[in-house]
This record gives sequence, structure tokens and C-alpha cells, in this order.
Amino acid sequence: MFVTQLKSFFWTARLGSITQAARQLGLSQPTVTAQIKALEELYEVELFARQGGRLAITDAGLRMLPQIEQLLLQTAQVESSLRQSGDIGQGHLRIGATAPFYVLDIIKRYGKQFPKVDISIVNGNSRQMIQALFEYQVDLATSSHLDTDPRLSRIELGQDPLALVMHRRHKLATRSAVQIGDIAHNTLILRERGSMTRQLTEQMLAAASVVPQRIFEIASREAIREAVIRDMGISVFARHEASAHPELVILPIEGEVPNLPEYLYCLRERRTAPLIDGFLALSQPQRA
Repeated sequence: MFVTQLKSFFWTARLGSITQAARQLGLSQPTVTAQIKALEELYEVELFARQGGRLAITDAGLRMLPQIEQLLLQTAQVESSLRQSGDIGQGHLRIGATAPFYVLDIIKRYGKQFPKVDISIVNGNSRQMIQALFEYQVDLATSSHLDTDPRLSRIELGQDPLALVMHRRHKLATRSAVQIGDIAHNTLILRERGSMTRQLTEQMLAAASVVPQRIFEIASREAIREAVIRDMGISVFARHEASAHPELVILPIEGEVPNLPEYLYCLRERRTAPLIDGFLALSQPQRA
């Protein structure tokens, strides 16, 4: 219970919101609030100042935050090591994925080879997944960012060019390919900052001096796809991420178009853990 209370305090302090902390922890908002309150009452300390419905971390909370972060990291590391120390034939493998295309094929092969291993997948952008790996929230993570941190082991899963996705009734949909300049005078739907797809799209547009008529930001790839299906704008996806739908048209972009890579990462210190090593063995060609 004590560690759970510390987690509620830590994530509320880090994210600045009980709502976001509850989402991060998979708990209800009242539960997170109650855990923080119980911690404050037990030790007679005020961790947050509550002003007009807003939370502000107190000096006491701020002083404790680095120690609590280290404790939670150590706890997560111990839990992760225990989960990985058993028989390869059973256990629980946690995967952080930025896009499902490559990793789902590996998971399918892994599931056939190790049918008693439970697998959970969490989604986020590239930077979020690497951070989750360092915080022992996931065992493996995919990312489009090339991260050379020596603490990481890396496999390149593949790469695909960017493509333009639009509704079938869009004026560009009858073409066989589009130019980068065609993106101008359109509403362009982009991922949140921190997304490699967005970063490469912005670089491509800047190099061609193309400015969309309007930028519409949505933090989920699936939600962007739904917005394009509703003809709310066009978007840029890696070609393999743009799954087929009768209302969508996916067109190649001519000219200098970036490729979006996808890497699979694990912590180098944990690459020989049985469940992780079994997954890496099915994710070849090469380890780094």
C-alpha cells in the first residue's frame, strides 16, 4: 500500500494532474486522491497545496520527489527482474509500441513459440516508449528514434517512406501520386510533438517551403485515422502504418521523401533475461 501511495504522489507531481496520474496508473481519480490524502495524513505532511481546484507541489513534496523517484525505479527494477527470472515457458512480457505493424508479427510468432507467456502492449510516441523502458514500465520498446544511449540494445526492424493519407472524396484522391507542394492549401492532421512521424513531416515541408493551410494536432494515430475517414483533413503516415479502409486513399509522395525507421530496444543489462532474449531472437536480422 505504501508503494502504491508513493506512486500516486509521484505521478501526480510529475504530470501535474490527478486525472493524468490516474490514467498513467490505471486507477480512478478518487483512488489516486485518496492515496495521496492517506499519505499526507499518515505522516502529517502536506504534499500538495490545493488552491481553487488546482494542485501545486509544496516544498516538502519537492524535497522528497527525487528520493521517491529512485525508490520507485528500484522497486520497478526488482519487480521486472523477478518477472523475468522464471521459466521461459511462462511469465509476463510488457511491450511499448509506437506502431503495431512490425511488432505484431513478432508477437504472433512469439505467442506460438511461448503460448504460456502473457503479453501486454502499451502505446505512445517514440520518446514516451524509450522513457517507459528506462523506468522499467516495459520490457521492450519500439521507437522511430535512433537512440545511441549505451544503456540500450537495439535492433532495426525496418523502415518505410512517408505517404499521404486522405478521404476517397478528396480532390487529390484520383491521382496515382502527389507532390509535397500538394499539401499546401489543405488541413494537415499531425501527431503531437515528440512523434518522429511529425518531426520528419515538418522537416520535409520546411525543405520544400510548403506551409499547410491549417494544422490540426491529434495525439493518437488511431484518432488521426478516424479524423481522415471523416474527411476532416489529410495526414502523413509511414506507408506501413496506413492500414486499408474503404474510405481512405493512400498515395506515395514524389521527390525527396524521408523514410521512417522502426527500432526495437531493450535495456542492455536485461537483454539476456529469458523472456526478453526469446523475443529478440525472433526479431532479427541483427542486434546492435
